Amino acid sequence: MARPLLKIQRYFRRKPVRFFSFILLYLTAGSLVFLHSGFSGDGGPAGAIRPPMPPDGGYPASEGRSLGIIGRVFKDTRRAARRFGPPWMKASSSDASTWTGREDRSSRTRGPRGRSGKEMEGGRAKYIGCYVDNTQKRALRGVSFFDYKKMTVFRCQDNCAERGYAYAGLEFGAECYCGHKIQGENVSESHCNMECKGEKSTLCGGVNRLSIYRLELSQESARRYGSAIFKGCFRRPENISLALPVGTDIQNMSVDKCVDMCTEKEFSLAVLAGETCHCGFPTTVFSLHEPEEEELCLHHCAGEDFESCGNDEYFVVYQTQVQDNRCMDRRFLHTRSKHLMALASFPGAGNTWARHLIELATGFYTGSYYFDGSLYNKGFKGERDHWRSGRTICVKTHESGQREIEAFDSSILMIRNPYKALMAEFNRKYGGHIGFASQAHWKGKEWPEFVKNYAPWWASHTLDWLKFGRKVHVVHFEDLKRDLFPCLKGMVLFLGLEVSEDRLLCAVSQKDGNFKRSGLRKLEYDPYTAEMRTTIDDLIRTVDATLRQRNLSGVPEDYRPR
Repeated sequence: MARPLLKIQRYFRRKPVRFFSFILLYLTAGSLVFLHSGFSGDGGPAGAIRPPMPPDGGYPASEGRSLGIIGRVFKDTRRAARRFGPPWMKASSSDASTWTGREDRSSRTRGPRGRSGKEMEGGRAKYIGCYVDNTQKRALRGVSFFDYKKMTVFRCQDNCAERGYAYAGLEFGAECYCGHKIQGENVSESHCNMECKGEKSTLCGGVNRLSIYRLELSQESARRYGSAIFKGCFRRPENISLALPVGTDIQNMSVDKCVDMCTEKEFSLAVLAGETCHCGFPTTVFSLHEPEEEELCLHHCAGEDFESCGNDEYFVVYQTQVQDNRCMDRRFLHTRSKHLMALASFPGAGNTWARHLIELATGFYTGSYYFDGSLYNKGFKGERDHWRSGRTICVKTHESGQREIEAFDSSILMIRNPYKALMAEFNRKYGGHIGFASQAHWKGKEWPEFVKNYAPWWASHTLDWLKFGRKVHVVHFEDLKRDLFPCLKGMVLFLGLEVSEDRLLCAVSQKDGNFKRSGLRKLEYDPYTAEMRTTIDDLIRTVDATLRQRNLSGVPEDYRPR
């Protein structure tokens, strides 16, 4: 027995033989692992990243558009009754909506495979053809949704039908557009040749081409036009034909009738003036910046006693679900900029929201110091560019080191109440961009440890940018939220761009974006201990004093301590 073992030992002492033997064993082991994963039923990769955009990059990013107003991206909405009528007319409020990530696949069938089966099963949706789309003048002008990873025909149809639209169209394999009428030219089927990102054997339009389906709901009378949002009571504009180009008298006027008419005519504002319904968009002559006392509009509708329809002098204004397309076009900078502008903030301070607003207001993509696939998949197309590419108008960053700060020529510095910012970042860390941390995380060891580590960073981040930043424009999240138009205008001017008030008004009307958390899930208790508050209050005092030393306004009044 000893002799065979001795021979084996001498065999492996030879270096070339030993090397090739180890290589053979390694390859054999790898093959076995590969075969095992193949037979274990693995569904394949999580999803391919979309290839680079065409040079013009002119695709919108929508519900940021009328995003918070209409709903959240690719979430089913189980709505309560429509809220029509100003708040003072209501005995009770039932605006709450429940958002779920579940798709009820029993209500409609999935999209066709390849080019066959264009007619949907059960007649719930019918494929009607391939149409030209234009980034400046959309073929379908309702709300739109992006998902560059998981888009399917069913998902698009379901979201458009949920909001009561007559048509659903898919473009570039990942973009979904809704509308009540088609305003584009029908072209050959060969133009709609791109597979859906979430369903490879199904076609979802092409480059500037829409695969359009007609949604045939079982009960036409039950078709909903979304949740119209009450904007307030406003004085009649001086030039009403210029401010609101469409106006019609309606018998037995009701909010429902006016909203439906303006939605059908593809306007984002439905304005009630007694028996007359006006339609239009927010403009400089009717900007909705100066609301009046709501009691001035207290005039019952002829068709609905519990609703108010305004009068000849004071109008009741609602925002429909129609998307304002004046700020939808976006592109990379025409020439590469050598001036690097940072959009700096502590995590959870509203950086993603600010990027959404800047893109709407300027028409240019924003970039990032990092790469976040979920942001790219939802329409932030500058996310994949290197932060020094010079093709984006500004670059998101959470960095706070001297070297990283001095790499930028100027910066917009976003600051938010640390109590809100810490909770927002904790939710993002454990629940994703629009998700929530679980009760186990809040009540476990994660939250105290998080506050201990992140609260000092909130202060040092601001102090470092004020110290090392070359040219800093400070924006408080709370001011931006409260006075969006002037704050956003100031940001556009600081970026060195000409201000388009129409784009700004469009941005204000579609301010929420794809990454606004629902306000429905709130903690039922205060997660901050007395010790935490003492620490954070001291940090707020330090930041406030530093801002004032720089001749800047201190922290807003709603910060603690006061």
